[in-house]
Amino acid sequence: MEDFINKRASKLSKGMKQKAAFARSIVHDPDIMLFDEPTSGLDVTAARDVHEFILRCKSEGKTIVFSSHSMSEVEKLCDRIGIIHKGKLVECGTVDELKEKYSNDNLEELFVRLVGAE
Repeated sequence: MEDFINKRASKLSKGMKQKAAFARSIVHDPDIMLFDEPTSGLDVTAARDVHEFILRCKSEGKTIVFSSHSMSEVEKLCDRIGIIHKGKLVECGTVDELKEKYSNDNLEELFVRLVGAE
């Protein structure tokens, strides 16, 4: 990001804005982090870096609240999930618990089943 240090934020691409916001949120090494769609607008490599960072923080015992519409990200990164629809908690549990409860190995299909195909 050194190449962009003197650029106005308004001139950055969506991905670079996302990277800057991510860097601002972690610079002080918090014990609790809230990430809302942290990989939105990022290329595959940058998104992978975010995933690896989150997994490392988990292994260090940090608390992470992660919001995403990508079920593959949720499955890869989350220990417990809550499915929220129209502001209401529809279901919660581990990925394995929900897959077993609804006899469905595909988290995306499970999500659509619970909230409908709106």
